[in-house]
Amino acid sequence: MKGFNILLVFLLMGFCVFAQEKTSKSDKANVFGAWVDETNVGTSNEMMSLYNGLSANDTLTTKFVGKVKEVCQAKGCWMKVELSNGNEAMVRFKDYGFFVPRHIAGKNVVVDGLAFVEEMSVEDQKHYAKDAGANEEELSKITTPKKTYGFEASGVLIKN
Repeated sequence: MKGFNILLVFLLMGFCVFAQEKTSKSDKANVFGAWVDETNVGTSNEMMSLYNGLSANDTLTTKFVGKVKEVCQAKGCWMKVELSNGNEAMVRFKDYGFFVPRHIAGKNVVVDGLAFVEEMSVEDQKHYAKDAGANEEELSKITTPKKTYGFEASGVLIKN
């Protein structure tokens, strides 16, 4: 009976190993937050068109690919992603639940989550500028609220 129990344990362990999802290690290393599916991903031009159709307090669940312009250098808690015509989306992370590496400026990312338009206060603008490494002279130039394109990402995929 003891031999049968040992055999049964090994068989169950074998089934568990073969039942694991086949995801490469490099795929997991490039995803932060929730898994990001690369199907039906919009471009930064398409995203800008969607933003133009939003008004304050509207949200839209979507995903798009864009180039990272800037990342929070304090701990990777936000990033700015390029849109068309020199615009950018300020990407923050759902429930402050994950961060991205601080060295990804210039890389393409796929962000999945909620897009929205907001008016960013002077205080928030200064906070983000300070996180990005702005000096006192640059901070003093921020004097009025501005319309911004925001994005709350539930997941981020860094493209190679």
